[in-house]
Amino acid sequence: MEIDTFDTTATSLPGKCWVAVASADHVRRGVEQSIMQVCHGKAAPLRRVSPGDRVAYYSPSTAFRGADKLQAFTAYGRVMEGEPYAHDMGGGFRPYRRDVAWECARATPIRPLLVALAFTSGDRNRPPPDASPSKSAPKRRGRPRRSATTP
Repeated sequence: MEIDTFDTTATSLPGKCWVAVASADHVRRGVEQSIMQVCHGKAAPLRRVSPGDRVAYYSPSTAFRGADKLQAFTAYGRVMEGEPYAHDMGGGFRPYRRDVAWECARATPIRPLLVALAFTSGDRNRPPPDASPSKSAPKRRGRPRRSATTP
């Protein structure tokens, strides 16, 4: 049986796994354009991500600066070949992006997954699954965060 280069069901995942944070509306635009963008368009975090790496987006809210709470993974994909590149969005804003092949996915709430995710285990700021969210817990935003396991 031949295994396709990108078939990850028969072997362990190639590359690293990352979690990026953005509102669901920003993630949706990135998925529509087959790109990822982090830290308001900074290039440095995107240089840490390599072709073949996996990336999942976590969306704390539906809209940028929105008060609503979504707290869900909203996209999952594989970083494509190529380097980060600047894209002119007008008005002098030229954010850096990377191309990503996004998988079909639906929003998946993070709370039931907290006990199973390697990058949240042992985190003293992580509330237990049945606790209400704390307003004092630090917020992590922007650059991708590497996980030892699949997001």
